[in-house]
Amino acid sequence: MDTFIQQIINGLVLGSMYALVALGYTMVYGVLNLINFAHGDVLMIGAMVGLSILKLLGIYVPDWPGYLKLATAILGAIPACILINIIIERVAYRRLRNAPRLAPLITAIGVSILLQTFAMMIWTRNPLPFPQLLSTDPIQIGGAVISQTQVLLLALAAISMGSLVILVEKTRMGRAMRATAENPRVAGLMGVDSDKVIVATFAIGAALAAVAGVMWGANYASIQFSMGAIPGLKAFCAAVLGGIGNIYGAMIGGVLLGIIESLGAGYIGDLTGGFLGSHYQDIFAFIVLIIVLTLRPSGIMGERVADRA
Repeated sequence: MDTFIQQIINGLVLGSMYALVALGYTMVYGVLNLINFAHGDVLMIGAMVGLSILKLLGIYVPDWPGYLKLATAILGAIPACILINIIIERVAYRRLRNAPRLAPLITAIGVSILLQTFAMMIWTRNPLPFPQLLSTDPIQIGGAVISQTQVLLLALAAISMGSLVILVEKTRMGRAMRATAENPRVAGLMGVDSDKVIVATFAIGAALAAVAGVMWGANYASIQFSMGAIPGLKAFCAAVLGGIGNIYGAMIGGVLLGIIESLGAGYIGDLTGGFLGSHYQDIFAFIVLIIVLTLRPSGIMGERVADRA
């Protein structure tokens, strides 16, 4: 039972980060019907900017407590990621809104490579250590343990996702986003500025990716220029698993994917003598994704909808 609780905790931590990134994918798809495959690299930019801010804080205000430094790094990474994502939307995607679907997809892959190259030039290609700012003393939960960094990560993820739900369901901008996702032409006729809605969608997705990026570095203590590729791919899978275009589906899909990975690495790895352990944990998530999409192609919370006229 202790092992089970520990794997669930690990899965919730990992799944929370997947869910934050998956929300960026699903929001953009819901509004634009576009898959932004560069979104995983926005997470990487957030981690890199956060690390740079932490280095400056270490020089100029070394006596600040760790949680304050981490909060400053997150608050500094958010506008940087928002700026990057808005530039991506304006330069790479805006002119391709009515293009064949393959064109934006190829452009997104190109933007991803470009971001990785710029990051490699600025921050080098070597893995960079991310400072451990919070206490490493474990918190006991029965026979399982969780670190202070992981507790903070779960709290930030819950706050971020709750704030997004309130924004989408209760605010004017949220109504405009839902109207644009439902039918952009009719929304435009009713006075909704689709350009502003799309920019806001990219900005919100970037802010969530920035939080995930900094906390990814804090949790794993190492980052590098290519770190966004696998989390980005898995977050996309989480969005598809939950039902692409559905924000609740993205949250559920991300958490579910993280738990599946952890349980698969912990239990199936033991049954196979370590042959399918943590080094092969990626396959568990993709196997479940294939099974779910075979039985329900629209995802767990997705709905079958007609193509837009």
